[in-house]
Amino acid sequence: KRLLIIGAFLLLLGFFAFYFNDTQQLYGNDEESILKVIHSIEGYENNSIEIVAIKDMNDRRYAGFLSNNNPGYIQFQKNKDGNYRWQHIEVNVNEAFSAFAPEPRLFMIVTNEENKIAKMQVSVNGQEIEQEFTPYKASVTWMFLPKTEKSHYTFQNYKYYDKDGELIN
Repeated sequence: KRLLIIGAFLLLLGFFAFYFNDTQQLYGNDEESILKVIHSIEGYENNSIEIVAIKDMNDRRYAGFLSNNNPGYIQFQKNKDGNYRWQHIEVNVNEAFSAFAPEPRLFMIVTNEENKIAKMQVSVNGQEIEQEFTPYKASVTWMFLPKTEKSHYTFQNYKYYDKDGELIN
């Protein structure tokens, strides 16, 4: 009889431990919760965070943000319950224009208000790509690379232009 009572108690204790642990999990289900997730990550607890853009692609969610005015992004994966669990975070310090590659064919350009680049040209596997940006404004630009038969991408001849069309060195 004691063994049955102890077993039931341990089972109940396990249930409550699992339940309360799961309810403490932070998810990136909306902008407010994304901010909470970022602030819960070691090294970002006291940073000033500004969410610039959020985009969902299949079961992934990407949020471009500024951390103390440094461009970054956080990636979430949707779980079976429909909640977004964070998987990856990355910030580039002391940059106004940062390129991230969260997926093989996806480039995410995150800029802050100090960015002076209005246009970028680059050759990707021999194909010229041109992308425009809004200078002097925090933004996120999503660039999808062209499909290729190759197993990799080669980037050459980066050129950056200011708002007047002048080449930036």
